[in-house]
Amino acid sequence: MLDTIRQHFGTLRCDAAYWSLRFVDERSRYVCVRQDVAEAPNLDRDSGAMLTVFDGGGYGYAATADLSAAGLQAALDRAHDWARATARHSVLPADAAPPHPRGRRVSPGAGEALPTGRELLDLALAESAAAGFDERIVDWQASIEVREADHLLLTNHGGDVHQQYRFMVPDVSATAHANGDTQTRSLSGRGFCRQGGRKVLADAQFAGAGRRLAEEALALVGAPNCPTGRMDVLLMPDQMMLQIHESIGHPLELDRILGDERNYAGTSFVTLDMFGSYRYGSELLNVSFDPTPAEEYASYAFDDEGAAARKTLLIERGILQRPLGGELSQRRAGAPGVANTRACSWNRPPIDRMANLNVEPGASSLADMIAGIERGVMLKTNLSWSIDDSRNKFQFGCEWGQLIENGKLTAVVKNPNYRGVSATFWRSLKAVGDQDTFDMLGTPTCGKGEPNQAIGVGHASPACVFGGIDVFGGEE
Repeated sequence: MLDTIRQHFGTLRCDAAYWSLRFVDERSRYVCVRQDVAEAPNLDRDSGAMLTVFDGGGYGYAATADLSAAGLQAALDRAHDWARATARHSVLPADAAPPHPRGRRVSPGAGEALPTGRELLDLALAESAAAGFDERIVDWQASIEVREADHLLLTNHGGDVHQQYRFMVPDVSATAHANGDTQTRSLSGRGFCRQGGRKVLADAQFAGAGRRLAEEALALVGAPNCPTGRMDVLLMPDQMMLQIHESIGHPLELDRILGDERNYAGTSFVTLDMFGSYRYGSELLNVSFDPTPAEEYASYAFDDEGAAARKTLLIERGILQRPLGGELSQRRAGAPGVANTRACSWNRPPIDRMANLNVEPGASSLADMIAGIERGVMLKTNLSWSIDDSRNKFQFGCEWGQLIENGKLTAVVKNPNYRGVSATFWRSLKAVGDQDTFDMLGTPTCGKGEPNQAIGVGHASPACVFGGIDVFGGEE
């Protein structure tokens, strides 16, 4: 198919200064077992192409599932019509055309044989059977999604980028009910998602997760509510993931700062004049845009407009340095950015997106962080979230809490919640965990844009301690 697309591309004709074809072919398999009953497996394949034209400052695109030469030419013609129609209204300079890159990237594990549908189902059946061991476990399930994709970007002046991906998303959850209370434990809140093959299942500790999570759900229904008050919080990586995502990632998206999301998912408290001087967090905070770790969920070599991707610090020693903005947004804003112009599929145009947004490891061991807390709570696994339309005020709930008293982990507590303000929360960062506390997680479905695009992002982080946070339990 890739060779055929290249051949058809060679026959296309357009007199614009820049034009490109972005071909995407995705294949996915999903198996799920709920309460020991296998649901119907889901097999999916989706292929198509987006034709993009930049001419005289105008920008146009058109998508098609007709991958014949005639179908691609028709889409190219429509895209060129849009580029001409928008030229007089453009906010872009006339020379803002994307680059013409060449290269290839292959996900880890892409060369190994995929697990068969039977293998995936057997793995899910085993975890489901292990989870439902107690009558107080009222719901439980195990699932595995495997997705492969080929992305091909061709441009009119010789650009040719082929990126081959393999994604895996394992998930297990168990829900317990007793004494009028219901509690759920899950495998990182479906946050364990990576590029790779069978190794991802081993790294996620999928085998054995059913029993382990069911036992933790039972512990929660017998636990007291989290206490209310100001205290230190120790956020483990599967909660740091969501904290990074909502209160750093979305506020730093440059198109959002420029107002593009205002009528849909809101704006940002961040403004252009903050970059280079604004204290986003304490001196312990270093946040990178890093699409280079091979196994992280949103790693790639080039973004969907062909910009070469490389690691860049967005926040350094607490100071805000640069936004999450691709080439075109950078030109609009007159500000530096990163290679993060991405689309969820062939039928959506690329926009500024998070990719891998990571907190860099620090120097504190987990034992030292716990020992340094007189009164606090350790929080794991995001359960709920709410954040205002400028991505500033937030409130998060977690599945699991454990009190820290006089430097020691003590009682398990349920329904732990905390709240804060993005603009000040990160300045309360007191300790950043070392590499031993670091984990690579993410989310497969971050939504943004009109029409909506659900796309995968990665978030790697160590455990972190924040001081004087407003914590409250389920009875408030």
